[in-house]
Amino acid sequence: MFSKIIQWFDSDAGIQNRSALPDRLDWVRVVPFAFLHLGCLGVIWVGVSWVAAVTAAVFYFIRMFAVTGFYHRYFSHRTFKTSRPAQFIFALWGASAIQRGPLWWAAHHRNHHQHSDHEPDSHSPIKRGFLWSHIGWITSERNFPTDYKAVKDFAQYPELVFLNRFDTLIPVLLALLTYGFGEALAYWWPASGTSGLQMLVWGFFISTTVLFQCTASINSFAHLVGFRRFETSDKSRNNLLLALVTLGEGWHNNHHHYMHSARQGFYWWEIDITYYMLKAMSWSGLIWDLKPVPVRVYEEAAQQRQLRRRR
Repeated sequence: MFSKIIQWFDSDAGIQNRSALPDRLDWVRVVPFAFLHLGCLGVIWVGVSWVAAVTAAVFYFIRMFAVTGFYHRYFSHRTFKTSRPAQFIFALWGASAIQRGPLWWAAHHRNHHQHSDHEPDSHSPIKRGFLWSHIGWITSERNFPTDYKAVKDFAQYPELVFLNRFDTLIPVLLALLTYGFGEALAYWWPASGTSGLQMLVWGFFISTTVLFQCTASINSFAHLVGFRRFETSDKSRNNLLLALVTLGEGWHNNHHHYMHSARQGFYWWEIDITYYMLKAMSWSGLIWDLKPVPVRVYEEAAQQRQLRRRR
């Protein structure tokens, strides 16, 4: 238990072979998630102000973009290119979402695509049920270590390994900054009606909890609810509502059919806010070589559509 607590601060400390670790809910690892969710109850005492609520929404949006645009489309799939300094900034930005380090996140996601909805998949609702795929899998001892072999392309950068190893550092700093921001507003702009504790509850606890739940919905709901454009080897589905709350990740069946594109909403009517933002970033030269959806994928979609009509 002591080593597990140490791993809250140094995630690589005392790590054993993943395959030798039990794949079941570990109550020690439940504690951080319980703490995060219970922190939302602080709203009972701190109340709400429009400033705190808007801050929570803004923090949600910019961090969801970091998860979808950087953790997912860059570190997991390399759907565009960037410089090494920008890469590190993107990793810091993603770490603020409090979903572990960039290499841990990418390694698990690559494993998911390799074994989607089959036995080695860490979070398949088809194999392990809804609750396990939504949140249970992340508390498992077996899923805690980072499989650095799966992310050799990024594990060569010591700054990324450091950030991945000490992944608690950024959340702690974010909590302190959020509290300080609220205190500064209370001092310099009393009419805002906020405070350090209120901003901590809304900007950190509530915003982060909603962010986690919406991100986790792709692991669970996106394999259970929605429509299937492509006949993939898994049960991935497209879902407009999930696409809206996750800035484009809800086009999950599209993504599982062709994961190498920076765009997941393959058609103009499939809203993909993350892609729009990445495209805008490419105009500045900060990122480049956004991988498109190949013509053959659209041809395959047309063929699938014709087959469904014949049925």
